[in-house]
Amino acid sequence: MERWTSRVGFILAAVGAAVGLGNIWRFPAVVGQNGGGAYLLPYLIAAFGLAVPLLIFELSVGRSLRADVVSACRQIGNRVEWVGWVVSVSVLAVLSYYLVIAGWVFAFLAANVVGADITFDGLTDTVWPIVLFVLIALLVGVIVSLGVVDGIERMARVVVPLAFVIIAGLAIYAITLDGFREGLEYFFTPDMSALGDPFIWSAAFGQVFFSFSVGMGIMLTYGSYMDAGTRLTQSAVTIAIADLMVALLAGIFIFTVVFTHGIEPTIGTELAFESLPTGFEAMGIGWLVAPAFFALLFVAALAPSVSMLEVGVAASMRRFDMSRRRAATVVTGLVLLLGFPSALSYSSIGFDVAGRPVLDVIDTTVGTFALPIGAVLLVLVFAWVQDREAFEIQLPSRLLRLLVAVFVPIVLIGVTLGRILTGRDLDMWHRLPETSVLGGDLSLGTTVIALTAVAVIAYHYRRHRKRQRD
Repeated sequence: MERWTSRVGFILAAVGAAVGLGNIWRFPAVVGQNGGGAYLLPYLIAAFGLAVPLLIFELSVGRSLRADVVSACRQIGNRVEWVGWVVSVSVLAVLSYYLVIAGWVFAFLAANVVGADITFDGLTDTVWPIVLFVLIALLVGVIVSLGVVDGIERMARVVVPLAFVIIAGLAIYAITLDGFREGLEYFFTPDMSALGDPFIWSAAFGQVFFSFSVGMGIMLTYGSYMDAGTRLTQSAVTIAIADLMVALLAGIFIFTVVFTHGIEPTIGTELAFESLPTGFEAMGIGWLVAPAFFALLFVAALAPSVSMLEVGVAASMRRFDMSRRRAATVVTGLVLLLGFPSALSYSSIGFDVAGRPVLDVIDTTVGTFALPIGAVLLVLVFAWVQDREAFEIQLPSRLLRLLVAVFVPIVLIGVTLGRILTGRDLDMWHRLPETSVLGGDLSLGTTVIALTAVAVIAYHYRRHRKRQRD
């Protein structure tokens, strides 16, 4: 079975999986709009109190079972294998439109490198989003097909250090700009009254779970390639700190640019493809800063894309006894089919559902509901259905077991149901935060599906415990 060549190789790959576009174009704006520095308190509590324990647990499960998310669920019991497939398909659905966004980023990177004029509306009024989606999907497929060491780890050893060099350079440059102090004040000055808003806490908890790529089967799959001697707690904390550093440095740079040039602090694609380019044009060295920023964004899109594809490829290899190359070809083809409507929806061709681009629809369904539901199901399978002895071996700390088995599901279910019952949009689940959620019928249907899935797991758990007693 494939293995990482070293702890450093694994850390870089895991950091690459965790540090995505949300760390750069979403986290800073969410902080600024939700109490500034006060938001960091619930975020840090969520990060080190829940996300890190879940990260440790996922890595431990993967390492102990030496399995991907589907095979791991199957080892617990054939009747819960479907949970692994739910998680895998959800991740691939996210990947299918994440690659479309990666194509947008690459278009802006290429245009700024060669000095060509580009706007988001101008880009999406052509067929280039479709072409770039296909090319980047194929690139990700090739990287994964090369294997854990020659593909994923080698890519991570190049792009992750490059990302840190770029973000550090941009943050240092920000110190020289007029809006540096004002940007820091907006970013870090705490509005303590915001801590009384439960939705601030839910925003922080939602952001941190998927910022760390936990509950998605990614870290479980990566854990299966770890050596037995790798220190899980130390590795998880290192990943968390690296993830947080990127988010904070990105915030420092972005808000400095925003306040230097009088730009409205926005979020998501509007920030990356409309607001910030305006600021770059006004800079004396914008010709250098703009390509560096979009290179950072592209790296932040590429590495998580590789990790998401690996979830499906690893599952297909082990479940259907495929070679890695064949599995990568098949799963990449599936992602292309899934993502083609999303690519069409932001192109000159166009493809809408009820007047909304397909990409937005998938983002506000899969991103908002399927991923947190999948995370809850994974916890229920490995913390409750799995043998108690195996669970205690994988997570020896009683405190960590309590956090993972009890508090993580409560938080995820609470945040998701809070969105459904109140009708308030929790944009931290979205990969495109400015998209709005769909109507109540979908929310009700998703609630029924979620509760049914949890009930099925609970049923299997009771039968499992009964067999143990008998």
